[in-house]
Amino acid sequence: MDVADRTTGTAHVRDDLAERSQKLFQDFLEEFQVDGEVKYLPEVQELIRPERNTLTVSYQDVESYNAQLSTLIQEEYYRVFPYLCRAVRNFARDRGQVPPTKEFYVSFTDLLTRHKIRELTSQKIGTLLRISGQVVRTHPVHPELVSGTFICLDCQTVIKDVEQQFKYTQPTVCRNPVCQNRARFMLDINKSRYVDFQKVRIQETQAELPRGSIPRSVEVILRAEAVEQAQAGDKCDFTGSLIVVPDVAQISTPGARAESSGRQTSGEGYEAEGVRGLKALGVRDLTYRLAFLACSVQATNPRFGGKDLDGDDVTAETIKKQMTDQEWQKIYQMSKDKNLYQNLINSIFPTIHGNDEVKRGVLLMLFGGVPKITLEKTNLRGDINVCIVGDPSTAKSQILKHIEEFSVRAVYTSGKASSAAGLTAAVVKDEESSEFVIEAGALMLADNGVCCIDEFDKMDPKDQVAIHEAMEQQTISITKAGVKASLNARTSILAAANPIGGRYDRTKSLKHNLNMSAPIMSRFDLFFILVDDCNEVTDYAIARRIVDLHSRLGEAVERTYSVDEVQRYITFARQFKPTISKDAQDFIVEQYKHLRERDTSKSFARSAWRITVRQLESMIRLSEAMARLYCQDEVQPKHVKEAFRLLNKSIIRVETPDVQFDEDEEEQQEDMDVDGESEAHPSGMVNGHTEKDTDRTESDQKAKSKLRLSFEDYRSMARSVAGYLRAEEERGDDTGIRRSDVVNWYLKTIEKDIDTEEELAEKKVILDKVLDRLITSDNVILALKEWGTSQEDYVPSEEEDPFLVVHPNVVVDDL
Repeated sequence: MDVADRTTGTAHVRDDLAERSQKLFQDFLEEFQVDGEVKYLPEVQELIRPERNTLTVSYQDVESYNAQLSTLIQEEYYRVFPYLCRAVRNFARDRGQVPPTKEFYVSFTDLLTRHKIRELTSQKIGTLLRISGQVVRTHPVHPELVSGTFICLDCQTVIKDVEQQFKYTQPTVCRNPVCQNRARFMLDINKSRYVDFQKVRIQETQAELPRGSIPRSVEVILRAEAVEQAQAGDKCDFTGSLIVVPDVAQISTPGARAESSGRQTSGEGYEAEGVRGLKALGVRDLTYRLAFLACSVQATNPRFGGKDLDGDDVTAETIKKQMTDQEWQKIYQMSKDKNLYQNLINSIFPTIHGNDEVKRGVLLMLFGGVPKITLEKTNLRGDINVCIVGDPSTAKSQILKHIEEFSVRAVYTSGKASSAAGLTAAVVKDEESSEFVIEAGALMLADNGVCCIDEFDKMDPKDQVAIHEAMEQQTISITKAGVKASLNARTSILAAANPIGGRYDRTKSLKHNLNMSAPIMSRFDLFFILVDDCNEVTDYAIARRIVDLHSRLGEAVERTYSVDEVQRYITFARQFKPTISKDAQDFIVEQYKHLRERDTSKSFARSAWRITVRQLESMIRLSEAMARLYCQDEVQPKHVKEAFRLLNKSIIRVETPDVQFDEDEEEQQEDMDVDGESEAHPSGMVNGHTEKDTDRTESDQKAKSKLRLSFEDYRSMARSVAGYLRAEEERGDDTGIRRSDVVNWYLKTIEKDIDTEEELAEKKVILDKVLDRLITSDNVILALKEWGTSQEDYVPSEEEDPFLVVHPNVVVDDL
């Protein structure tokens, strides 16, 4: 047995197949040309630089050059890989000065077939594969010993190039014939070769997961330039080979572990059962497990942000280069579409009828605002958070599911089924190295995307607290088990919640209808309330849409733009960083001032919660999203107007109880009955003693039962009356408008809808009640005894006919 034999304990055999593949691959590198030039020559010359060591080769190029070589590489990849690396080294040395100790590697891309994690079986060991999955855990990068140089401690003989097999491997015997040392060796660190090494755990994506199955995961081993290419949450394609590695955690110290687990102490203090089996004697069971050795990492969908939707290296120019001329022309046409806002909504939610305001808010969430960093390095988020509150069967979960399928990087989770660690991040112990690593939760996996949280109100309060920081600062801070980290969670949160008791109670405000804390509520930019009301027209349209969907399926879905076109457009539009123009700045400040004034006033349009600076920032983010939607570099007042309208719909308590006028009248009636108990009526009859009076009382009660207005009708009447008064004031006749004139004007405007005298009398009574409420309760209208004098506290009696003016601080459009 020669020297080489004594080192490894086995005879060296020449691998003719692998050497032939080396020669063929070197010929491919030297001869493969595109447009008359050797394709891989510039890239190999780049490898001469110290920081580069990996050549990326397209597998399709190899296949077009030599089908036999491509088949050999695919079927015997793990066997021929070292020889392919030697071919790259030889090719590089022929083209330039390369240090003799420098290692070179080759990575393959563009494999046509992509396998799922579930399809990795033992038959595929050693072959070239391409798998896809979502990264859920990343380990820190370590140096890995690839080839060791050892010194015999007995005779000082140097033993070079001892290959390591995924664990620390010493020489079997010393090379010196007279030395029989088999155990005492020292590693010479300076003369050994190392390579960057990182472990990554990937998991099946939700789309690939069979129903009722737990997602399978596999460990991916990355080396050299492939490290740090994948971050938690990325959906990546890994090209490499399935290999078998020794299960170091199982074979580390099985005897000691079996001994410690076998000894069980009973209550009396002695061992109840002794150690049984050969493990107690230190016999090691050699076990193996499957791992994936990857040579290249690529985004699953690199064209449209499969890896990073809004990364620093993604610009409008790079996106344009990845598109065909037809795709670029389509984006240009979409940006010029005058009805783009509505067409995008119809394209994203083709099967959901109505709820247009919710769809608009969710669409702006997909575009997002512009994130900013202040001079003090404070991050201002650009992502928009939306919460949908509503009764059952109002399509809340459907909207969330649509966004999860549509958005490139979206995570869907349920509030009750998620813990705080599952939403943010968990610190877990690695089985092999026993070091703590961070495993990503839902918010980390949705970084630069959307996190859809259903049943948000069912979350435990302690779990809700865990996402406070992620919703505003967009980071997750962890201090556990010696790990102190601040992780990115730059995600928009789309939450769906049910009201307390299952149905929305109109008599209560929003905060009393929701099982949410005030800090969580203030972090949402938009709140939408969906109430399941009976409406003949709406019910017919929804029923028609659902029946069409069930009967015709695909034919019933009408999209203006395809899903790919909308995704492409949003990815491109998100590259715009619109700035706020001077006019838009003034308009934003003015609207915020109105919101604050209305919040503190006694106006009937009170907000669902306090208006704070967060609502101002929400308006800015929504305005920037509107500008992005139209691919504009500047925020105009028209964008702010739409943002303010959406915010107004959201923060104002739209689901307000019906306006009831009976209570005031009953109190007045009771007072009148008490005061005039023994008095006669003007007609000479005592209260409640004649048939005629009884009939009148019944008709009063009948009229009284009708004196109830929905909040929308009340607001519509208030807006029309206030608008008429404001218009007359601006006309400037200096004569003033009396209450009787307002009544006559209003009855004249609605005379087409009145058929009988009873209806006329009823409308007049309702108008009087509305005017009384606007004057006494809401302070929208002021009643003046004399024209031109300010008498806000003046309360007119029924006999008088005062002058009416709109309160100076009231904005008619906001009513």
